[in-house]
Amino acid sequence: MQRLKEKIAIVTGAASGIGAGCAAMLAAEGALLVVADLNFDGAAAQVRRIEELGGRAIAAQVDIGNEASIAALFELTLKTWGGLDVLHNNAAATSLSSTVDAAVELVDVAVWDDTMRINLRGTMLASRYAIPLMRARGGGSIINTSSGAAQAGALGYSAYGVCKAGIEALTRYVAAQHGKEGIRCNAIAPGLIVTPATAGNYAGPVGDMMLSHHLTPRLGRPEDIAHAVVYLASDEAAFVTGQIINVDGGLLSHQPYYADEIRARATGGVTIGAKRPA
Repeated sequence: MQRLKEKIAIVTGAASGIGAGCAAMLAAEGALLVVADLNFDGAAAQVRRIEELGGRAIAAQVDIGNEASIAALFELTLKTWGGLDVLHNNAAATSLSSTVDAAVELVDVAVWDDTMRINLRGTMLASRYAIPLMRARGGGSIINTSSGAAQAGALGYSAYGVCKAGIEALTRYVAAQHGKEGIRCNAIAPGLIVTPATAGNYAGPVGDMMLSHHLTPRLGRPEDIAHAVVYLASDEAAFVTGQIINVDGGLLSHQPYYADEIRARATGGVTIGAKRPA
């Protein structure tokens, strides 16, 4: 069963990682796809993989920090497929977070401004260009990518967390303003998603530490996010809008001392909750 048969979809940031996984699954469910990324060669490679599996897709280069580039993406989509039903706003300038996005006292102001301009403003502009195309088809689904960083503080990555919090607010505003037109808008907040490019970062003690704070027996994979995107894109989610859906292995759903208590139980130490039956 193809839940998205003949639905026209754009995925930004789709050349690799989460975006590539989402694009592949949308295409497998029958969507007519635009694989968009700043890295055109990477997007084209994803299109070839999709076509090898029987899907239909085109590649497009987009810089979400540039309005003219965003406008061109939607013009290409309209010219190629004739409209738009689904927009997955997944692209983000994540490289900024790994440079000098630090504590508020230390963050480089230029990095702060670029993070807001690219990640938050870019998501707003893509939504802005998508809305008229969706209205013309009687509705559609906008799916934004947020982050657990929007929902809990940390020692660094201040700009990234704040821009994602802005995306969550934007999600609710778009949902409220266009719901009566049949346009739904939701956001997915991924937890730690391990991709081929980042797998080495979470091998050994670092991965064990991160896993100790999840309720699941493993860390996330791109397909975990892709399943949620397909659902929100499909008619099965017709009554779901204005929601922030955490797909994070329970990372933010437990008490702060959860990992400590797990370790204490394993070594016979003091615990807060009821002990397991013997």
